[in-house]
Amino acid sequence: MSKRAKIVKESVKAADGLSLGISIVVAVLIGIGIGYFLKDLTGSLALFFLGVFIGVGAAILNVYKAYKAQVKEYEEFKEDKRYQKDEFQ
Repeated sequence: MSKRAKIVKESVKAADGLSLGISIVVAVLIGIGIGYFLKDLTGSLALFFLGVFIGVGAAILNVYKAYKAQVKEYEEFKEDKRYQKDEFQ
């Protein structure tokens, strides 16, 4: 693998990890924003915490989806003969 290909591959991995982190933060901030809006609209502090709970739930869902995508990528290695055990060794 060339040096340039390695750099590109590492950059893609870093961007993927960064996008997951950003999506977690954004989901929580949107939930806080929804909660704050509902609190101002109704005056109920409980609705603020409901918005925060929704944001945290969305962040957890993002992590779960990323995990499932990663597991699916690793499942592809099962079919590859390079990663299977030889029966005769």
